[in-house]
Amino acid sequence: MSRKALFANLTPQTPDQAASPTPGGSESNVSTGQPNRLRARPILGSPDLIADAQARPVGAIGQSLGEFSERAKRADEIERKLTEGQVIVELDPELVDPSFVADRMPASPEALTSLMEKIRDHGQLNPILVRPHPDADGRYQVAFGHRRLGVSKMLARPVKAVVRKLSDEELVIAQGQENHEREDLSYIEKALFARKLEQRGFSRAIIMAAMSIYKSDLSNMLSVVSKVPEEIISGIGSAPGTGRRGWIELAGLLANSRALTAAKKAMGAPDFEGLESDARFRRVLSAAKPRPEPKQTEDWSSSDGRPLATVAQSGDRVLVTIDRRKSPEFAEFVLGRLRNLYLEFEAGSSERP
Repeated sequence: MSRKALFANLTPQTPDQAASPTPGGSESNVSTGQPNRLRARPILGSPDLIADAQARPVGAIGQSLGEFSERAKRADEIERKLTEGQVIVELDPELVDPSFVADRMPASPEALTSLMEKIRDHGQLNPILVRPHPDADGRYQVAFGHRRLGVSKMLARPVKAVVRKLSDEELVIAQGQENHEREDLSYIEKALFARKLEQRGFSRAIIMAAMSIYKSDLSNMLSVVSKVPEEIISGIGSAPGTGRRGWIELAGLLANSRALTAAKKAMGAPDFEGLESDARFRRVLSAAKPRPEPKQTEDWSSSDGRPLATVAQSGDRVLVTIDRRKSPEFAEFVLGRLRNLYLEFEAGSSERP
């Protein structure tokens, strides 16, 4: 299927209906009957997905609280665009399976409790998007709304859903587009999502469309998750406050075997699991950074107590520091003799066996 046809020819669904193509194969908007304006690569800047046609994909995380609010509004708008004009039905949540590719790490108990309280007190305000399960008759598969589905199961309530017949490509684009705007989906979760899509054989063009990112963003994400071992990512968790730069720095450090060993050792500390995810990241990053070698420092003084020089020795260097303001004559003397000292050393070394 060409990317130009993604999300085209979709008609309202019920659990027992499948979408039928628009006569003649023309692309139209199911809610307005107008020609579908989705671009070949439906990014968040598409006028069919958000109101601001000038919006552009974002590669960094770490936005302000105001930007978080705007991102949440845009995510709601994406959901509205993908579900408006469709029949909302109530499904038994036990008949609904998650997407074939996970897009986030396990939610914290606090986040699930907060969402459960909202749905219990006010009901499920927005439907989830599902498709008829491609491999199991009578079952469904989620495009987006996994946490709402989970809460419905916990509350033993039907889940409100829109059912659409979606291809695998259409499902991951809907899933990625909606989740891209959620402020609680962290950089490393997006990177893991990108890798899972690539491992399932989706082209990079489809992955970029699904996640509304540029080629360089995708390359960075795939590089990070290839260099940071899975056990370290899992141990750290989603780290919602840690963005691209932090993970790229950690990935670069872990190329060193010593840093990798130190990072794993830090994760084994008794208090590690009790830390919040971002604090775990900082602990691992700090452990992976190279430690300066201990230096042996000696101060040289003249016979009358005047400072002459400071000699600092470490495993791989000797540093002699002379303060010209305090010992100008000695500094000039050393400079004048330094080359001759080396020549003397060289001559002596040729005579040694």
